[in-house]
Amino acid sequence: MKTILSGVQPSGTQHLGNYFGAMRQNIALSNDPNYEAYIFLADMHALTTVKDPAMLKKMSTDLMLDYLALGLDPEKTTFFQQSAVSAHTELAWILACLTPHGLLERAHSWKDALAKGVKDTTAGLFTYPVLMTADILLYKPDLVPVGKDQKQHLEIARDIAMKFNNQYGETFPLPEEYTPKEVAVVPGTDGQKMSKSYGNTIEFFAPENVLKKQVMGIVTDSTPVEDPKDPEKCNVFQIFKLFLDENEQKELADRYKNGGLGYGDAKKMLLERILDYFGPYRKKRVELEGNLDYINSVINSGNEKANQRALKTLEEVKKAVGLI
Repeated sequence: MKTILSGVQPSGTQHLGNYFGAMRQNIALSNDPNYEAYIFLADMHALTTVKDPAMLKKMSTDLMLDYLALGLDPEKTTFFQQSAVSAHTELAWILACLTPHGLLERAHSWKDALAKGVKDTTAGLFTYPVLMTADILLYKPDLVPVGKDQKQHLEIARDIAMKFNNQYGETFPLPEEYTPKEVAVVPGTDGQKMSKSYGNTIEFFAPENVLKKQVMGIVTDSTPVEDPKDPEKCNVFQIFKLFLDENEQKELADRYKNGGLGYGDAKKMLLERILDYFGPYRKKRVELEGNLDYINSVINSGNEKANQRALKTLEEVKKAVGLI
């Protein structure tokens, strides 16, 4: 059985980009009997940007609710909080003492922050890839699901693991990236990649009136209702097709090309499909919100399991470097 690990940063309300880009695949893999799955809330990483304690706590709880409502089974998955497993930060320091400064200077997360003129850049942001490396190596996973924006961080993790192995002996297997073919890049309401930073998201667990406003706000051109339209150039269609099989996509595309389908009607159809698709999950989430004792028991159990695994690796590392 292969071990698979994925971390998810609590960073606000989840949207269709999060779901189709990562959450759906993470849950499917966690429920696959061929994998031993670890999924964690990367709340320590969130400290690089979130400075409001109440907000961080709320976003962490919301993310737990989201994953459990969407079908993550805590009986099949070790679901835990990064901050509850102190081995993450302890290993990060040991690895930081081996990590070349130049390697971190080349990290996209750091270079992007400098390019955007982020004020008050911190040591935490600079060493973000080292903590991510510790997150991964503690559980010695075979596979790590990553999107395009995280591939470099996995490469850095492999580089640091190799450096440790060369210095102290074979300790860490080198994790492989796992990028499912079905992972989608989801366009936002303005056609750019869906992102909170662009303000172009569709939040599938939002109240229905908010969700409706987001869908009806999708940017379209001024082509009249009766005229033919190119589905490939339509933001509504590009989002809609994520919910459609091949035959349904062709049928909707033909309606665009034949004319007579207005963008307003297409948006209403999309909203209906989103509500239908996420309906059971939305209902489940409301139920879970009323049972936070269960949520806490799930995460506490996951924290205990993760601690056991992580401490075993950390002891091995400490012996290798001479701390034990």
